[in-house]
Amino acid sequence: MSAKTKIMVFRMRELIYTGIFIVLGIILVVLMFVMFGTKPDSASGSPSGKGPDSSSVSQASYAPGVYTSPITLSGNALDVEVTVDNSQIQSIRLVNLSDTVAAMYPLVQPALEDMASQICESQSTENISYSEDSRYTSQILLDAVRDALLTARQAASH
Repeated sequence: MSAKTKIMVFRMRELIYTGIFIVLGIILVVLMFVMFGTKPDSASGSPSGKGPDSSSVSQASYAPGVYTSPITLSGNALDVEVTVDNSQIQSIRLVNLSDTVAAMYPLVQPALEDMASQICESQSTENISYSEDSRYTSQILLDAVRDALLTARQAASH
């Protein structure tokens, strides 16, 4: 049993390609961590992703007025109207609610009335409770209310 020495010959081109692929692989892994890594709550903003102040409206300063946010349900448009003064939400209601939309979506009006009373009482869009039957409808309406309030806050800051 004699030990045979093996001599391996590498071409410089193969070494360069291998090095390039290793560097690209490392860059890809780093980018994946940066793009898809978890972010702390303070940096990620609100759950809706519309800015840091879109979900919380407590102790807010508004430009007094009436603000609307459009909603489209099966091609039918309606608006959520929010009335505010300098520091309070006065009322929330649906406008342009046709009989067709009311018949097709019977939970829209009661869901908004329930949420409006909670929001006006607490002056916040956080911790709003709604029926399990109208969960999706309530979420759409709540997002529209938040959009209108965000517009009112932005108008106050200008």
